[in-house]
Amino acid sequence: MQMKAIGLGLSKHALIILFGIAMLYPVLWLISSSFKPNDMIFTQTGLWPKEFTLDNYRNGWRGLQDVSFGTFFANSWIVSILSVLGNVITCSFAAFAFGRLSFKFQKLWFALMLVTIMLPYHVTLIPQYVIYSELHWINTYFPLVLPKWLSHDSFFILMMVQFIRGIPRELDESATIDGCSQRQIYFRIIMPLLTPALISAAIFTFIWSWDDFFSQMIYLSDIKLFTVQLGIRSMFDPSGQSDWGALLAMSTLSLVPITLIFLIFQRYFMEGIATTGLK
Repeated sequence: MQMKAIGLGLSKHALIILFGIAMLYPVLWLISSSFKPNDMIFTQTGLWPKEFTLDNYRNGWRGLQDVSFGTFFANSWIVSILSVLGNVITCSFAAFAFGRLSFKFQKLWFALMLVTIMLPYHVTLIPQYVIYSELHWINTYFPLVLPKWLSHDSFFILMMVQFIRGIPRELDESATIDGCSQRQIYFRIIMPLLTPALISAAIFTFIWSWDDFFSQMIYLSDIKLFTVQLGIRSMFDPSGQSDWGALLAMSTLSLVPITLIFLIFQRYFMEGIATTGLK
């Protein structure tokens, strides 16, 4: 019976490993092809390149129209970091208000906030574009960053509210007895305990901002403001001959930041997801 259980466990692990390899195959092919010469990318089927070259990375890093890919990476970092700071700060403020404070029409405002989560982005795109156009914010980073500083992402507010509700109110009452104001309660008690949820929100925001293509394509037209995603898209020429090696090389580099961010903060990320909403 023990040998049968061991064999069953090994079989399950083998299936999981095979499934993981199948899921990772496109990424492995991307990385492998980024080191192949252009004439071998679609002719050699194996993952291990028969001929290695770094020309794809050199050519891709030169960028487009005298704008290097380093500029695109810097732009993506600017947008992503500002978005992370905005979401972490303002969404935690809003979550603290909904989770701990009492004010008029609190339940109504919370319900309206939840309704905004159900609205598809494309429904609000045209009104938002008209507003940003009237404010002369088209072709700037304001449409991409400013909403994050106005508690725009209701998903993170909901996540943090659920986390805050799991923190005992006795801590607030003890702090109030000791003379702490609501601001001090937030900074000294709630925010330190909210760290796993804040890190989860930061990781989600960074990944979504870094990988965002649609919004950046709508609001940005100056190549000097392009992010990594727009830079990669600009390297693809459907009417001509694309440099596939350079395109795949820059696509590989674009995966490095979000992979490192996730691996570094993985423990806090899992803790934030696992404990959100628990009493």
